[in-house]
Amino acid sequence: MKTIKKIAELRKQLNEWRMAGDVIAFVPTMGNLHAGHMQLVADAKAQADRVVVSIFVNPSQFGVGEDFSSYPRTEEEDNRQLAALSVDVVFLPDVSEIYPNASVTTVRVSGVSESYCGKKRPGHFDGVATVVSKLFNIVQPHKAFFGEKDFQQLAVIRAMVDDLNLAIEIVAVAIVREESGLAMSSRNGYLTVQQRDQAAHLYRLLCSAKKDVLLGENTLPEIEAQSLKQLQSLGFDPEYFSVCRQSDLMSVTTEDNALIILLAAKLGNTRLIDNIQIQR
Repeated sequence: MKTIKKIAELRKQLNEWRMAGDVIAFVPTMGNLHAGHMQLVADAKAQADRVVVSIFVNPSQFGVGEDFSSYPRTEEEDNRQLAALSVDVVFLPDVSEIYPNASVTTVRVSGVSESYCGKKRPGHFDGVATVVSKLFNIVQPHKAFFGEKDFQQLAVIRAMVDDLNLAIEIVAVAIVREESGLAMSSRNGYLTVQQRDQAAHLYRLLCSAKKDVLLGENTLPEIEAQSLKQLQSLGFDPEYFSVCRQSDLMSVTTEDNALIILLAAKLGNTRLIDNIQIQR
């Protein structure tokens, strides 16, 4: 496994692989890797000849007062895990390599980026879309792998790729959960043992709401309102709990069959997100 820090060196290696006809897969991460990331890598290896994983904590997607400076950086352990899966290249650039000058270009995906996490974290998805477009331009992969836990992020990336006519297949990978049902996340490390037990209620609540949606005995607004009350009673500070359609995260109509429930809630100082998909 190679560790590459410079764009020019990475491009040289990638050009050699492209000339050889290799299919290149890309897994962008911010490090502090867990089993969810490893599933992305495993799926990438199954579908490509070469796998590139980037580790870059992107400052432009963190807002004022968020955890950029304290975001866990575990480079040595990350490299050990990736080497065990025989990743071909880890791209580990410094901030100055990705943002060498004062930034004057921002990629903004309107519509799908403006609600939910986009509303609660202004500018977040602009930072995500900008850095992912930069990384796509650097790597130029055939396929890129993203987890479904950050479903709104996935929707933003899909929209950007479609709108910009990028020749990249976006592959979605199902959420990896702990035994308790808690969706794996780098930020789970902020939780105390007691909070981790408490956080497991999120998935149980999603499953219960999904059952209610399929039964159809209550309206979607009623299910959302009831679920928000339950989150509060369980000790969470909820931001949203919403049933929407999967394609664009807009309001559900009677014709829509592919739905998703999105939630975000704080537990102490830790912000948690999760979702569950519904076919009706």
